[in-house]
Amino acid sequence: MRSLFATTGAPLSHVQALSARWIVSALALTLIAWLAALAALLALANRVHDDVPQLLAVKLPLLQSHPELIFAGESRTVYQVDAGLAAQLLGKPQGSAVNIAYDAGEPLALLAAMRRTPDVFKHAEVVVSVAPFLFNEGVRSAAVYPQDVAARLGVGTQMTAFLPLRAGTLIRYIREAFVARLAADQRVDAGAPPANFGLTVIPRNQPDDQWASGLDNHPHYAGWDLSGPKARFETGALCDMVALTKRLVVVVPPWAPRYDRAREPSWRDKEDQLVALLGDAGRRCGFEVLNIPSVPGLSQANYADEMHVNASGVPIYTRYLVSKLKPGA
Repeated sequence: MRSLFATTGAPLSHVQALSARWIVSALALTLIAWLAALAALLALANRVHDDVPQLLAVKLPLLQSHPELIFAGESRTVYQVDAGLAAQLLGKPQGSAVNIAYDAGEPLALLAAMRRTPDVFKHAEVVVSVAPFLFNEGVRSAAVYPQDVAARLGVGTQMTAFLPLRAGTLIRYIREAFVARLAADQRVDAGAPPANFGLTVIPRNQPDDQWASGLDNHPHYAGWDLSGPKARFETGALCDMVALTKRLVVVVPPWAPRYDRAREPSWRDKEDQLVALLGDAGRRCGFEVLNIPSVPGLSQANYADEMHVNASGVPIYTRYLVSKLKPGA
């Protein structure tokens, strides 16, 4: 029996070693093939990418009225600026102010829209809201990473920046690149204008247990870094807009009143750094920066979540913003 085990043990160990090597080799080849396929898809996405995303393209028909005031930017303009009310407050006809903002809207996309229809923008005042994640290099999640910034990184940088933990960001970029190209080919920007001059109202408030406990550790401020490609490309886009419009105002909107800067110094300092970054670029390039840390009369009850007002807050925020846009305000 000892002889039998001695003669059969070695071949079994050899087979197990061969199997292990085969499995490792197969996994390595699969990974290499997957990376090669991803690189090819990224290269193709970079070729077809259009700086005007589908979410912005569907709002560009609002420009058919040749508005004098164009609200643009990210979600805090989408859900809380009533362009119809703004026109009324300014004594202008309906359609003279429009809201072309979209979720996670970035300056590079707005710049592309300006270059696509320069005759509209050169006679208009443009008010664009910005959010921290647009400039903070530490935020790399798929939901909010600026697609036009991703397009400028190149395949090698894209893969080293987002793999392996942020592969979803690359997958979203590939998908959105083809969606944007399809929207451009189908001339979505020449379709019917959306309702309410571009305003979308949040219908309900977020449950209390889903609110962020504080903003020091909010995802938009994670890995805080304003020295990367995001800040460089997006502030550069704001600078390039100045020559394409009558007046450019960059707005830093408020957060919900329940969050206190005095109790959260880290959040306060980061917001101050963002405002300073924009202020330096504004002085250098010629655009205005409107920092709105709070709005009189806009209470906690007027907020649907930590960033966005609900229906009751829309007129309050719109009135305040318009008052600050008037000359001498």
